[in-house]
Amino acid sequence: MAKPSVQYACSECGTTTLRWLGKCPACGTFGTLIEEIRAGTGSSASGAGNGRGSGGVAKARAPQRMSDVSAEDAERIPTGVAELDRVLGGGLVPASLVLVGGEPGVGKSTLLLSALGAIARSGRRALLVTGEESLAQVKLRADRLGGCEGVELLAETDLDVIEQTLELEKPAVCVIDSIQTLYAPDLGSAPGSVAQVREAAARLLRVGKENGIALFLVGHVTKDGAVAGPRVLEHLVDCVLQFEGDRYREHRILRAAKNRFGSTNELGVFEMTGDGLVGVPDPSEVFGRSAGGEVGAAVACALEGTRPILLEIQALVSPTDLAMPRRVGTGVDPKRLAMIVAVLVRHARIPLGTADVFVNVAGGVRIDEPGADLAIALAIVSAARGTPVRDGHVAFGEIGLTGRLRPATQVERRLDECGKLGLKAVVAPAGTPARAGLRVLEAESIRDALTAGLEPRSRDE
Repeated sequence: MAKPSVQYACSECGTTTLRWLGKCPACGTFGTLIEEIRAGTGSSASGAGNGRGSGGVAKARAPQRMSDVSAEDAERIPTGVAELDRVLGGGLVPASLVLVGGEPGVGKSTLLLSALGAIARSGRRALLVTGEESLAQVKLRADRLGGCEGVELLAETDLDVIEQTLELEKPAVCVIDSIQTLYAPDLGSAPGSVAQVREAAARLLRVGKENGIALFLVGHVTKDGAVAGPRVLEHLVDCVLQFEGDRYREHRILRAAKNRFGSTNELGVFEMTGDGLVGVPDPSEVFGRSAGGEVGAAVACALEGTRPILLEIQALVSPTDLAMPRRVGTGVDPKRLAMIVAVLVRHARIPLGTADVFVNVAGGVRIDEPGADLAIALAIVSAARGTPVRDGHVAFGEIGLTGRLRPATQVERRLDECGKLGLKAVVAPAGTPARAGLRVLEAESIRDALTAGLEPRSRDE
């Protein structure tokens, strides 16, 4: 038997070295090299499924023309959860690997168990491999959710046993909860280490692709919110889904950080209830309602993938004695917030140089697209002047460094969403097309937009 040796693996990128270093030589991060035991004979999966014969000599395989490849086997599998199907791009692709990450208690296991129940009711085999809970604990959750009687369960953490079970049973969909609990007996490191997670992902990838099994891998997250384990884990899988929200909010946001079979801009909204996670088909009704005449509040029409969504932007401007005023954004990019404040100071003559500016997106939603710039600016100026945004008005548009407004993408979708909710008018960049039943207030610059979107100040101000 070969003598085990010690190596050090980076928890960020997975690079291994034979001695400890303070800085990873590959990704440049500090303090990420972790000691692990490496078996001298290599893993049992090194020679499996790689086309080698009994003598260890590789066998050549004939390539196949693209025109001869049939895509019938890649027909998507509906998960039974409309919001999950939307983020996946229309359903689950057979033989794909989907990594689901999120904070503890956000609802990852609950959502996937509901999806497995719907898949089992459609006539397909659905398997749940649980390494964190006993079968009785899973049964208690299933009784609360209802409709999960057809799901098959396996409480196991041994990677060899799971691999053989998948090859023998060949379910259509399998959930591994979680990948950090799996271990390969021939590796000396503990479960959850870089070596174990990398080995588990590679072997599950091979089993899923060879047997046509769609796999959901539940992953733990670090304190920064990223999926724990080596970065190679996210490169191996086909789709990375990230849950946003925490246990103190009733709404959860599901995004795709990576998707080989669909868009990464789609957004899924869920509400946590006593019966589990329930999809919210119209999130604009939830996040886009604001009280009329409220100072420091504006409604933005953002676009997440193909879905327009109305969001309430809240702002607070407070005088400060600090030498460096704070620019704090919750749900918005702090760098973009600082840029919007600078444009308002320079081109709209709004005195924000001695004031702290706080911006929040109601409901815990995060906005990444620049089309929400104009609504953020309206909320900030409303809070600074003490005048509310005009009642029933919504805004969208990108703000340039020169103070000129740039048009947003997919304007028709945004206008349709605003009209559906009965809003009165839209403040938008010049060139925005008109829509029946909705006033479009075109603005060339940020100054024009402030005049059109805010109530006039009283004479004594």
